Amino acid sequence: MAKVYVASSWKNDWQPYIVSLLRNHGHEVYDFRNQEGDKGFHWSEIDPEWKQWTPEKYRDCLDHPLAERGFKADFDAMLWADVFVGVQPFGRSASIEMGWAVGNGKRTILLLENGEPELMVKMFDHICCHTDEVIAAIDNQSLELAAKNRRNSA
Repeated sequence: MAKVYVASSWKNDWQPYIVSLLRNHGHEVYDFRNQEGDKGFHWSEIDPEWKQWTPEKYRDCLDHPLAERGFKADFDAMLWADVFVGVQPFGRSASIEMGWAVGNGKRTILLLENGEPELMVKMFDHICCHTDEVIAAIDNQSLELAAKNRRNSA
């Protein structure tokens, strides 16, 4: 069993399916859309007119208590996770999350769906075209991690 962070977009209709699929395969999965009864962070909770913000207003709102709470929930989950699954198409936040995962030695898997070709995805451990490849990559990684843990405890 792996602890999985799914990096995606609110606009991505595949995200709930991937979360459910991974959970059905026995993995613990962080779902940014549904965090322990919470519906996840939305900028509209701070201001319904958030799309009209100036850069200065946006910067100021990063310190809003709701933004702080949403960031903490996501970042704590990033620290917790063993494996990151990026589900395309996704935006800036998921790109930052996946890059952070690579830089911090987390295992990374990208599910290609509708994303434009990007050269830097070569950093990821696995590039998958289908969900069965994602499951296999996580399961193989979980087996490798368990074997490593057994070796370290011996």
